Amino acid sequence: MATASVAFKSREDHRKQLELEEARKAGLAPAEVDEDGKEINPHIPQYMSSAPWYLNAERPSLKHQRKWKSDPNYTKSWYDRGAKIFQAEKYRKGACENCGAMTHDAKSCMERPRKKGAKWTNMHIAPDEKIETFELDYDGKRDRWNGYDASTYARVIERYEARDEARRKYLKEQQLKKLEEKNSKNEGEVEGEGEEGEISDEEDDDDALKVDEAKVDESKQMDFAKVEKRVRTTGGGSTGTVRNLRIREDTAKYLLNLDVNSAYYDPKTRSMREDPLPDADPNEKFYEGDNQYRMSGQALEFKQLNIHAWEAFDKGQDIHMQAAPSQAELLYKNYKVIKEKLKSKTKDTIMEKYGNAATEEEIPMELLLGQSERQVEYDRAGRIIKGMETSLPKSKYEEDVFINNHTSVWGSWWKDHQWGYKCCKQTIRNSYCTGAAGIEAAEAATDLMKSNIARKASSEDAPAPAQERKHVTWGSDVPEDLVLDEKLLTEALKKEEERRREEKDERKRKYNVRWNDEVTAEEMEAYRMKRVHHDDPMKDFLN
Repeated sequence: MATASVAFKSREDHRKQLELEEARKAGLAPAEVDEDGKEINPHIPQYMSSAPWYLNAERPSLKHQRKWKSDPNYTKSWYDRGAKIFQAEKYRKGACENCGAMTHDAKSCMERPRKKGAKWTNMHIAPDEKIETFELDYDGKRDRWNGYDASTYARVIERYEARDEARRKYLKEQQLKKLEEKNSKNEGEVEGEGEEGEISDEEDDDDALKVDEAKVDESKQMDFAKVEKRVRTTGGGSTGTVRNLRIREDTAKYLLNLDVNSAYYDPKTRSMREDPLPDADPNEKFYEGDNQYRMSGQALEFKQLNIHAWEAFDKGQDIHMQAAPSQAELLYKNYKVIKEKLKSKTKDTIMEKYGNAATEEEIPMELLLGQSERQVEYDRAGRIIKGMETSLPKSKYEEDVFINNHTSVWGSWWKDHQWGYKCCKQTIRNSYCTGAAGIEAAEAATDLMKSNIARKASSEDAPAPAQERKHVTWGSDVPEDLVLDEKLLTEALKKEEERRREEKDERKRKYNVRWNDEVTAEEMEAYRMKRVHHDDPMKDFLN
């Protein structure tokens, strides 16, 4: 589909447009409005929301997606049923021979066939019907309710109301009959009967009336609790009736708490794991979440059975919960019996070894609240002053163990983010204690190191003067006593050019080559002058 013609946007404008679209989709920005003032859904794809270029859409709109070609000849009106247009007084030529109407012939006449038609009697001429023709559109041709009069449904309502009124009248008559029978029985009874019997009879009769009324109400709503279901038959199709098991009076679980932050409801699985009303009275709640059913009753037993089957299978037993459930349940029962026996046996063994304090005789109060001659003094705050030393708590680790002649433990001294011994101020663990002499030696070494650092810093502050050097060629130093002969240097330059030419073309090299290892200062200077430096920016223009 062609896109709408829009002006060119820069990268920054395009980025802002994308951010605005994301904000509209997230609900942080108001939706876009079309020409008619209607909001445009931000989730509509661009290929649907963008108009074709030939419509020249200046503002955002969805008109190009609507039906803009409408035929004015189409109509949704319907026939005027039973309408008459003209009442003739005598028979006309070409009219119906039976009733005398001009709008149909005798073959399609809907009146009762007369013994003698209106053509011959010229009496009781029927009026002409109103004939209409409509040109319906696509929807009008397929509209099932086209021409339906909603006022005709009042007849259905009246029929059902009349049936309900008859049912109530019948129930009232039945109640009156039972009351009359009860009064007649009470008059014939003996006066010696107690009031309790009369009350019980009245309650029984009232309960019977209520039961009858409930039966009638149930039969009244019987049709509304049915679900018609097709039954597959060889003949092709009878229908069966299946009772709907859902009670419509129960509140749906997702309607118990309408707070958006309450328990989550999954519409696909129709499950709500958490309790929707955690603060409500548990005696009044009938639903506490799906987890309640998973963690109680037979569901928990079935879960433990599955876990036992998995663990037994991992340990090598041939057991499978789905393949042989009876075997798995039997093995689980035997496992529980054996576990209880082993538990009771272990308990008996412990009681035989250590005894059972619950079954022994009670210790006398004199021993429980025994007194001694020890005198303890306390201050006003309740602290012990004299008579009982407070015991320090003991740990499983060794304490106050001194090694290698140390008088303090490791970790009793801290300096420069390092632990050490307080007695000799050493930071090396398991070292031998040097005492006060070691402390003095360490301080002297520290002072010496500080003085050396200060002396080095002072020497670095005054840099040595740099010596200027003359360079003959690229990167080489010139000795002070160097003297070059101009003629020898010219010859050395020619030899260097010949050597480089031979390196490029080996065919110019002679067969007998004599090599001389002696290099003069002029030849070295010629080599340096002809050498190509890769860092030279003008190296490509030398040749």
